[in-house]
Amino acid sequence: MPLNYTILVILIPLVMFAFLGLAGVKMGRKITGVLGVIGMGVTTVIAYAAALTYFFGTDQGQIIDGVRQQLVLMDWDWLSFTDKLVVRMGVLLDPISAMMLIVISTVSFMVHLYSLGYMSDEEHKPEKGFQRYYSYLALFTFSMLGLVVSTNIFQMFIFFEMVGVSSYLLIGFYYNSPAAVHASKKAFIVTRLADLFFLLGIMILSYYTNTFDFKELMGVPGSDTAAFSIASASGTTFMGCSVMAWALTFIFIGGAGKSAMYPLHIWLPDAMEGPTPVSALIHAATMVVAGVFLVARMFPLYILQQGCMDIICVVGAFTAFYAAAVACVQSDIKRALAFSTISQIAYMMTSLAVSSANWTVAAGGLGYMASMFHLFTHAMFKALLFLCAGAIIHAVHSNENTAMHGLHKYMPICSIAFLIGCLAISGIPPFAGFFSKDEILVACYEKNLFWGLWMALVAGMTAFYMFRIYFLIFFWDKHETPEGSHEPHEAPWTMTLPLIILSVVSCVAGFVPAGDLVTWDGKPLHTHTEWPVAISSICVALVGIGLAYKLYFKKNDLPERMKNSCLGLWTAAYHRFYMDEMYQFITHKVIFQGICKPIAWFDRHIIDGTMNLFADVTNSASFAIRKLQSGSIQGYVFVYLIGALLLAAVTIVCVLI
Repeated sequence: MPLNYTILVILIPLVMFAFLGLAGVKMGRKITGVLGVIGMGVTTVIAYAAALTYFFGTDQGQIIDGVRQQLVLMDWDWLSFTDKLVVRMGVLLDPISAMMLIVISTVSFMVHLYSLGYMSDEEHKPEKGFQRYYSYLALFTFSMLGLVVSTNIFQMFIFFEMVGVSSYLLIGFYYNSPAAVHASKKAFIVTRLADLFFLLGIMILSYYTNTFDFKELMGVPGSDTAAFSIASASGTTFMGCSVMAWALTFIFIGGAGKSAMYPLHIWLPDAMEGPTPVSALIHAATMVVAGVFLVARMFPLYILQQGCMDIICVVGAFTAFYAAAVACVQSDIKRALAFSTISQIAYMMTSLAVSSANWTVAAGGLGYMASMFHLFTHAMFKALLFLCAGAIIHAVHSNENTAMHGLHKYMPICSIAFLIGCLAISGIPPFAGFFSKDEILVACYEKNLFWGLWMALVAGMTAFYMFRIYFLIFFWDKHETPEGSHEPHEAPWTMTLPLIILSVVSCVAGFVPAGDLVTWDGKPLHTHTEWPVAISSICVALVGIGLAYKLYFKKNDLPERMKNSCLGLWTAAYHRFYMDEMYQFITHKVIFQGICKPIAWFDRHIIDGTMNLFADVTNSASFAIRKLQSGSIQGYVFVYLIGALLLAAVTIVCVLI
């Protein structure tokens, strides 16, 4: 098979992780960084070669009767539970995995290059972790690439866990910072809780299907009966729902944890405590889309479980609105972008969920295609926005927008790049986000007018909060440089070059023919611009941009007046509607104080106390009778005779009576 070299896409980051982790401390900082960039560059070239060959290659095995095939490039037995239930390790190449190879490798390479400049001050920090940093980046890249090419769901679960571990290491990179340590633990615990449900879903699914393999679970691409004999024939029920529905719901919870869906979103904003390039890599383009990718991979099964799809739709739509509302009032640039990511990921989830089992109509496959298309475009412009944020933070040494104002004169390249990212995410043509968001809105309107209007509202809120951030950073007021500090300036070329590349990509990515390349059944989906939806979405976005311009372009008192007029709502949104406080109350007050503490008291005082009482009585008795052990034989004989006489007297009395 000519695509067997795809395995190198996984192996090279793994080798770089081991090499930099073990030998990096013996090398200089520059050598370590350059080697990391070169290794990721080679990986990116191979990933692009594999993806482009799959999509546009001449090998007829990739397309049969007009249907793109799932290619299992290699597959070997790893664990055998039964004759039928065998866990294999391998490489699967299909439309969404090929697309993800491009996404992950591109963003990871940009982050590797960007980090050469951003982490240049790392030597002044106590941890001296430059080599460790690049080693962790390679581990994370290996984990994500292994996840998207998994041939079976158990292999995916393994890489799911590795993604969690590597993200824990990267978020907590500044281990001398209590906030970073807390954030890494929070991310690890929340995602592990979700992964427990993922594992339960896998166990239920494999028990009733006797397979882990995706190809066996999903059926043959392009089949009109797709998938599905397994899903439709599963008549076993539990609590009124089929076991297949339970399994898929549990699997979705696992994906919701990784993708920060409400109410498992609380880890993502705090994860911004890690280095900003890490935020771009983990939380803009790769890790947070793992949940979306999981649902997309299992889409042929989900589409036959309407109840599961309804749950995903409600959770996704609510999360999109909730995160957008919180992003509208954030002052920390990275946290605002984090909530933007949550909202956009929810957009993708909702797009998957509005698909119907009737794949012969537009709504059937459109939602799937639109979700994957938006995943692709969002990865590029959100990585751009995060890297711009890193350049800004690098220049002003603060995350707060109050320390930024008026930076367009000092950082023109960064200003233009950030503007392109804002236009793209707002859905303004001809930037990338317009095309993918338009397809999502069309799919939502096809599903239900309510969902279409709801997601259009979220799109308007997105335009508002992104341009709020842009105007506050680059305009609003003159920049005031603190005494003793240098004026802001453009970042070094290693940071600026990725901004330029991603800006260009964000301008042209929308023209990728996603309908011809990435569909759930491998068949081309011919789409066209729905102008009523497109024009209305543009108008909504322009209203949001116009409102942001009115409030935040020049310094005025309107924002403060609006804040005071709805102070309670503003405060609640700023504090994320007190979700962290609610979890804190549940865990500390209810679980720890209300449940665990009484149980601990009962265990300590009743259970342990009773055992200790028995021990004390035994000890006291032993000390009391120890005095009888005098060592005198005459005394022992005397006591024996007295006892014998007493026993004889009692016997006689009993006989006489």
